[in-house]
Amino acid sequence: MDQNWQLENPLIGLIVVALTFVLFYGISWFSNRSSKSVEDLYAAGGGVGAITNGLAMAATYMSLATFLGVTGLILNLKAPFVFLWIQLILAIPLITIIYGTSLRRMGAFSPAHFVKERYGKSAAVIVALWMILISIMYALGQMIGIAKTFEMLFGIPYMTGLFVGGLLITGYVTIGGMRGATNNAAVQMVIIALMFVVPLGAIMKAMGSSGWFFPPLFYSDMVPAMLKAVPDFFDYQFGAKWYFALIPAMTLGSLGLPHLAMRIYTASSLKSARQAMVWFALVLGLVFSATYAMGFAGVFFNSTNGNMISAADADKLTIILNLVYNPEWVTALVIAGAISAGVSTLSGNLLAIGALLSQDIFATLLPNITSKTKMRLGYAAIALGGLTSVLLAVKPPAFLVVSILWAFGLAAVTNAPIILMGVWWKGANKYGAIASVVISGAIYVIVSPFVFPSIVVSGHGLTDSLGLSGAMLCVPIAFIILVVVSMITNKMPSLQNKLTTLQDHKLIERIHGWSDVNPARYNSLTGAIIVVIASALTLIWALTPWQY
Repeated sequence: MDQNWQLENPLIGLIVVALTFVLFYGISWFSNRSSKSVEDLYAAGGGVGAITNGLAMAATYMSLATFLGVTGLILNLKAPFVFLWIQLILAIPLITIIYGTSLRRMGAFSPAHFVKERYGKSAAVIVALWMILISIMYALGQMIGIAKTFEMLFGIPYMTGLFVGGLLITGYVTIGGMRGATNNAAVQMVIIALMFVVPLGAIMKAMGSSGWFFPPLFYSDMVPAMLKAVPDFFDYQFGAKWYFALIPAMTLGSLGLPHLAMRIYTASSLKSARQAMVWFALVLGLVFSATYAMGFAGVFFNSTNGNMISAADADKLTIILNLVYNPEWVTALVIAGAISAGVSTLSGNLLAIGALLSQDIFATLLPNITSKTKMRLGYAAIALGGLTSVLLAVKPPAFLVVSILWAFGLAAVTNAPIILMGVWWKGANKYGAIASVVISGAIYVIVSPFVFPSIVVSGHGLTDSLGLSGAMLCVPIAFIILVVVSMITNKMPSLQNKLTTLQDHKLIERIHGWSDVNPARYNSLTGAIIVVIASALTLIWALTPWQY
């Protein structure tokens, strides 16, 4: 059997991919013709319906890692990866419930916009810079994946695939803005679902599964055969701390990702935003479940065929199974689905970068620029974000999904605490927010294995590289610093005239839907102390040896 795992006739795949890009460009151009303001560019005028928005949210969250990196991780980690998946799927519903609708009432374009109104301009610029780094790291994984897809399947050199694919994606996102990205993402989600679930059914049928007609659930009929082939497949491989660490790294990390939160602001109403969650959860749950079933099938295939898929080829698992069991034209369609997944997420990343640069940094530092200039800066910022992601992908990390998951952890540390506490606790102030973001973010970078490899929390390569140990250490630090510094500075007479306490209280009441201001509402000292105690206990646990 061909161990290069490439299409024998790459022309089929190239034609399918080319047609998908023609479709994306057409949708972008037609969608964005009426955009005349910054709100149109970044929030699609706030007029996106529930079904379209739900599909777009799911596509933005799906990412190319769903087709490549995630199935590779399942091949290596087996059952425990499902716990990580559960944390990820909670993200957008929690964003909507915890702070999304509140910020939607405020009319914010991004979480950084809220930070500017809540904590001031200095905090907003600092947070925006962290968010840009997060978005670039997230986009980096997509760029790498698309280039690797072209390389491993079509025989196109990595650098050629990177620059051609990267520039094509950057171009269509820049042209389309949020309207184009949203409409494209809805179409891309349909492509992703069909091109993942249907071919998976054919694979499982060829493997002898009687539940092939709905693989996201009915792959379970293969469990007896799996246990015979891999007796330890469902065993817990790690200690309790590893599984708990998924919460601060992945769940809170998702809450802090700017490109996910921006989707809430495109809804036509708060009711529409909530309805979109139903469609999001339904579609995302379907494909996420199918992704795990694909990983399950891959482990079974590898175990019963002499470990034909090497560790180096783990990222290619989805494509390899299709090459083995399905005709080449089906594999070409699967590749189109993978490209769609990468493109949809990149769209969200680049729009977030554009909004952060033009709205949260340039407009903050240059408040008197015209709306027309803001629009031009927005388009330029989107293009700049795409080009930066392409250049960073020239020398990529060895494992596709690492840069994406590490970005989750950084978002959990720098964004989630100040946004959550800013929405739900009046006592949080700009001094606490700035100290929290700067100190905890710097510690997270330092303890990662990418900057100072010898300084890590647990000394376990996988845990550190995925950002799990760093997030479990630094998220509690972020909450503690925010609460303690805010409480101290709120009591300092010399700083009283520098704090906008009354305005902050009015803002919090307004975004929660209250017309009056009640000093006791959202101002519990007991709640703040509980947050500090819980964070301190988690921090101590993070510093103790990690058991595996």
